[in-house]
Amino acid sequence: MSEFLVDADTLANARFGTSQLTETVSALKLLWAPTEPWFRAWKDAHVGAFQDQLRQHPVWAAIVDNAFGRTWVADFITVPPLEPDQELADELELLTSLDDDHIRADLSVVRTPLPDILLESTGLAEQAAELLTWIWTETIEPEWPRRLRLLQADIVSRTSRLSEQGWSGVLRGLGPDVRWLGDGRIQVNRSDYPVTDVRSRDLMFIAAHTRGVNVSWRKPDRFALTYPVTGIFAGTEAPAEPLVQLLGRNRARILVEAADPVSTTALVATTGLSLATVSDHLRVLTDAGLLDRRRSGRSVLYWQSDTGRRLVRRPAPNRRRP
Repeated sequence: MSEFLVDADTLANARFGTSQLTETVSALKLLWAPTEPWFRAWKDAHVGAFQDQLRQHPVWAAIVDNAFGRTWVADFITVPPLEPDQELADELELLTSLDDDHIRADLSVVRTPLPDILLESTGLAEQAAELLTWIWTETIEPEWPRRLRLLQADIVSRTSRLSEQGWSGVLRGLGPDVRWLGDGRIQVNRSDYPVTDVRSRDLMFIAAHTRGVNVSWRKPDRFALTYPVTGIFAGTEAPAEPLVQLLGRNRARILVEAADPVSTTALVATTGLSLATVSDHLRVLTDAGLLDRRRSGRSVLYWQSDTGRRLVRRPAPNRRRP
């Protein structure tokens, strides 16, 4: 397994935040590789245009094909930001400063031998930056305010646990393999890599719409752990008009978005409605028998009841309820 070795200074200064570059690279991986059902609607909306771009830009296609391995991603596209919540253009400055030999060296860690197009082309850093900018502009930026609200809600929820549960509570739930081991050790995944010493260095936890936990660094002193945000992906489908006419647009939307267990905070983040308004709609939907609810720690989770699922016309999933 892979571990971070930390000390009191590391944890005292550790920060949670967002990264437009991290969100963009995560989107690129979702478009490039098979993905989970809850990302499928978003992927279906964008994958055709993405594949067209790769056909038009063969260097982009070669970069994508060689940048992602089974347990490793080329370092030049996974560098964490200097500060949380930076703009994409600022985060790309380091990438665009790299020369072609540096890009090829990073790619060679993932896959060898490299194809001729990467060995013979120049301006690889600029090409990679253009690819990432296209992904951001076409697939993320139009819905970034909504995504950002969800990411920020997740960050607030996790950091609020610190005073009550300590770092073991904060780390619990970041990913199936992330946990506090004690003695200054954080397990970050099950990959067989050497322990990474981040004592007295900068550590950032980045919330993102991503498939799993990823580790990145800006050596020698900045390290990051990217984790999947809890809640609804930004591509949730709109409620059907008959449902809107029956319940009203906001109640119908909340019912649709509660297909899986979701907290009031996450619904506030994704809908843009006030806490009081969301709470009122949840009470009405629960009293009507369309939502079930239960407490989970400090949060109350809501999800569609069998009646609610029939109303939305979704089959019940084959899984145990929370």
